[in-house]
Amino acid sequence: MRTGYELSHLAALEAESVHIFREVAAAFERPVLLFSGGKDSAVMLELAARAFWPAPLPFPLLHVDTGHNFDEVLEFRDRTAERLGARLLVARVQDDIDAGRAVERAGETRNRLQTTTLLRAIGEGRFDAVFGGARRDEEKARAKERVFSFRDEYGAWEPRAQRPEIWNLYNGRHRAGEHIRVFPLSNWTELDIWEYIDRAGVELPPLYYAHRRAVFERDGMLLAVNRFLSSRADEPIREETVRFRTVGDATCTGCVESTAATPAEVIAEIAVTRLTERGATRADDRISDSGMEDRKREGYF
Repeated sequence: MRTGYELSHLAALEAESVHIFREVAAAFERPVLLFSGGKDSAVMLELAARAFWPAPLPFPLLHVDTGHNFDEVLEFRDRTAERLGARLLVARVQDDIDAGRAVERAGETRNRLQTTTLLRAIGEGRFDAVFGGARRDEEKARAKERVFSFRDEYGAWEPRAQRPEIWNLYNGRHRAGEHIRVFPLSNWTELDIWEYIDRAGVELPPLYYAHRRAVFERDGMLLAVNRFLSSRADEPIREETVRFRTVGDATCTGCVESTAATPAEVIAEIAVTRLTERGATRADDRISDSGMEDRKREGYF
């Protein structure tokens, strides 16, 4: 006779993530959770809240604000932090541009500039562990990440210097000035994220669901007209029913034509798609084949 019980795939992922949050809270002095208001960080925050319920979150939230965010995402960010009673820290890229620490170049997005701002915020807060919502299925450079990703005193990532995680044992040892990036969603997929959103009733910004929006096509992507981005003379604007699969800087995040207005409808749509979310909708990931890895080596998320 069999005894015990078996967890479902989603319950096993949830249990693993909760374990990671508790491990960090027990082993590190000053952790912080990166919260942008996107779907992955919303799920990560939900898991963190469950890990420590009924106690409040034992660490603050940090948003690296490019200054080019969608208004709906910023409103959701602030409302969610207030609902949870969490302390929200905002590190602004514009502050580093004004101070001369980062240089904004015409025609480029501010995504690369986030590295300077993130490292400044980590140093000022003396954070020794930084939770991020990256998943291994998103992009090949992120597939190389460990759950505990060691960063040196410059915030740099070296794939060959990462530590083994046999039997889910995590090594967070580091010296002063170094820190660990922690990825509780490493083993989740986009489909897992949406199934969890559906099951747990995780709230998201409305951009993730079908809505009418003025868009134009550039380099095979649908980009939304917004106060930070306008079309060129040869890029006619039209109105379509779209949704966003991933939400980042408004100047480089594309949308997809979709009528999916509920999590269940999004799940049905994702289950048959052959395009990755970042490959299909993030222009900054198309810079080069090693674009993400190059940025990560410099200290990017």
